[in-house]
Amino acid sequence: MFYKKKIFLFFIMLFVSNCTAINHTKIQTSQLLEDPFINKGFALIYNENHLKEKIISRKIDERSLIIFQKNLKKNTKVKITNIKNNRSIIATVGNNANYPSFNNSVLSIRIADEINLDKKEPYIEILEILENSVFVAKKAKTFEEEKKVATNVPVNNISISDLNSAQIKSSTKATDKFSYKIKIADFYFRDTSLLLIDRINNETNVKDVKIEKIMENKYRVYLGPFYNINTLQKSFNDINILEFENIEIIK
Repeated sequence: MFYKKKIFLFFIMLFVSNCTAINHTKIQTSQLLEDPFINKGFALIYNENHLKEKIISRKIDERSLIIFQKNLKKNTKVKITNIKNNRSIIATVGNNANYPSFNNSVLSIRIADEINLDKKEPYIEILEILENSVFVAKKAKTFEEEKKVATNVPVNNISISDLNSAQIKSSTKATDKFSYKIKIADFYFRDTSLLLIDRINNETNVKDVKIEKIMENKYRVYLGPFYNINTLQKSFNDINILEFENIEIIK
């Protein structure tokens, strides 16, 4: 009888040990699969006049690798990519600062120069670099694949483009044309998308909100396309009063 009790206790301890190991593995996996913040949009390139005219509330040293970004905490590492030429640089989020809501960040002059950013059309992608991530400065395509198995609604905003510098000339010309959309959110269900459109119609002056089926069980609510900066900025500001977390400007 005593022998049987010892065997029983042994299996109980083994079971508890396995459960602990499984839970620990789940926690580690969950941490590794944490979603990075990603946003595409127009940056504001810092100059002293912005500060004097109170367009922004803080100064950036022109030779620093600092950016201002409202969605990310101070000292967060980010990859800044010039979408037009695919040049990128690693930067750090600085102190909280006020800047126009249309812009997805404020960049130092050095960052803009390093990635050869077009001053008239400073279109960039910001990608948060997670502490536990093996990804540092390479393409972020993996994160898009992870999104395909997500179960939450709405889908966290993610729209990473793999822009190949060796594109044919006709493709390059098409990319250079000013044509942008405002991506409001992605959802797994069309009905949820329609509910959001109803809210936009009821609470803003924005018209002609569209739905696009991106893939099976993925629907995008968006505005556009827009062919000049003025109409793009006006519509962005109109929709921004609803304070959605991560509105993006996409090609």
